[in-house]
Amino acid sequence: MPESRSFKDLSITFAKNPITNDLMVVKDFVAIKKSVENLLTTYPGERFFNPNIGSRVTQLLFEPIDFINATSIREEIEYTINAFEPRVLLNSVNVDPNYDDDGYDVEIDYSIVGLPEKTDNITLFLERTRV
Repeated sequence: MPESRSFKDLSITFAKNPITNDLMVVKDFVAIKKSVENLLTTYPGERFFNPNIGSRVTQLLFEPIDFINATSIREEIEYTINAFEPRVLLNSVNVDPNYDDDGYDVEIDYSIVGLPEKTDNITLFLERTRV
């Protein structure tokens, strides 16, 4: 069993701590949850010096909404998390088409490495958007 540890990441807002004037950090569950969400919304090639990081999930959202594409999205989420987030042991990923809201309901259950018996989940609604 890996030893228990704590995780810290910089906040994506780059806000300053009002007391120390350092950049704000997010810790443990929040840090990992934000990291997973960022991985799923990052296109491959978008990060400088590490073009392999990212997923095709946002590209798959422009395919027809059905169970076949839901399976492709689930497989892409599983691959991305297993390949790029070593702090997480994936338990399950459920992707269901939501025809009424024109998107997918996603639930990701995972365990955190190094924190004994700590599980968490992320619930997302994925929809196609254009920027």
